[in-house]
Amino acid sequence: MKELGRRTVLAGLAAGAAAAVAGCGSGGGSGESGGKVTITVTGQPPKTEAFERAQFDKDVAEFQRTHPDITIEPHEGFMDPKTFSAKLAGGQLEDVYYVYFTDPAQIIARHQAADLTEAVKSLPHVNDLQPQLLDNFRDAHGHLYGLPTANYTMGLLYSRPLFQRAGLDPDQPPRTWDEVRSAARKITALGGGIVGYADYSRNNQGGWHFTAWMYSMGGAIARQDGGTWKADFDNDKGRAVLRTLHDLRWTDNTMGDKQLLQAEDVQRMMGAGQLGMYLAAPDNVPVLVKQFNGKYADYGLAGMPGGQGTLLGGEGYMINPKASAAKIKAGLAWIQWKYLNPDRFDSFVKSYADGQQPVGLPAQPTPDIWQGPVRDQQNAVKAKYANVPAANYQSYLDTSAKIRGSIEPPNAQQVYAVLDGVMQAVLTDPNANPDQLLSSASAKVNSVLAQVR
Repeated sequence: MKELGRRTVLAGLAAGAAAAVAGCGSGGGSGESGGKVTITVTGQPPKTEAFERAQFDKDVAEFQRTHPDITIEPHEGFMDPKTFSAKLAGGQLEDVYYVYFTDPAQIIARHQAADLTEAVKSLPHVNDLQPQLLDNFRDAHGHLYGLPTANYTMGLLYSRPLFQRAGLDPDQPPRTWDEVRSAARKITALGGGIVGYADYSRNNQGGWHFTAWMYSMGGAIARQDGGTWKADFDNDKGRAVLRTLHDLRWTDNTMGDKQLLQAEDVQRMMGAGQLGMYLAAPDNVPVLVKQFNGKYADYGLAGMPGGQGTLLGGEGYMINPKASAAKIKAGLAWIQWKYLNPDRFDSFVKSYADGQQPVGLPAQPTPDIWQGPVRDQQNAVKAKYANVPAANYQSYLDTSAKIRGSIEPPNAQQVYAVLDGVMQAVLTDPNANPDQLLSSASAKVNSVLAQVR
């Protein structure tokens, strides 16, 4: 599904450090001559995102000033799975290309990315990245084919004013699903059409959230069985998810009568002050403010209820398998300088604050991909320039640093389309049979997973 902050423009490695690893050879190939190299890169934001586009173009110019042997040819846009293979086969795929976290496994299996295992060994700060994020770009033999540049995890977004009105402590949000139910009952009791908890159930977003629910209870959607994938939700954990949803909707009457909702519906309710809680990633907060007239001070973000797991998403960059050694070096220099640069944290975050962009939200404007001292450095810089109430998201940050994250299942959108039906049935029919729903959906998902190659 749509992930972290629509490709927030992120920080990169120091110019001097990147220059050390970017020394381009004179290898042949298009765009290379006399030690100079030209690389095409994706990730340039559209003109409709004026601030982000200006920041990106400014970074391109600065990189080229400090790396005179490298010319960046930026291409607008990100990842389109429908055209990816055709572009590669036709020689039109960029040298450095953007991917969602759901893409690398199949790209690697189809030999559609360059092996970067040796090339990254000389790059600083790679070992400061969270290992689970790097692992998303490795094959079964541990070879590395890409670098993560951003990630998110799902949590519980809630209305602080409604918590206060309901007699709940907004600084102590729910940590379990039982606590979510209790808080939802108190919020719904305020009356006036206020809904305690809402969830999605159409346009594949219901299946996406069902997946997040399963992870929160320590479950899964799919598992590998030998060389094939199998559905893995027709079990006690799947039934627990549906039982909790049923109880929120029908026993507690805390989800409202209007169902078959998608993101915009729920965000509109939250922005209007009519909703207590829903599952979301941090990027929902600026959406509520900019598109639905919300206020940053009104929202809190907690870790995923249950604490046993959460849905992990994100993005990164890989390199065309047809790229020469010189282009690979130049591409890695660009990725690190722009996206993975602790030395640019301060200037980059300050530019966001100066541009009246939100600073202090989880994962924005710098990504939550680091560990150890670099993570501490990043958090200190964000606190220095914070212009939103960062304390409102502390529960989420405390949880995200230790909770187990799992990525979306293979063929995710087709899987989600099936699971939409499960969510819809439970939220519209008080007598829906969980066993039948899960069994039928499992058979359909197995057919979808059988297509994974």
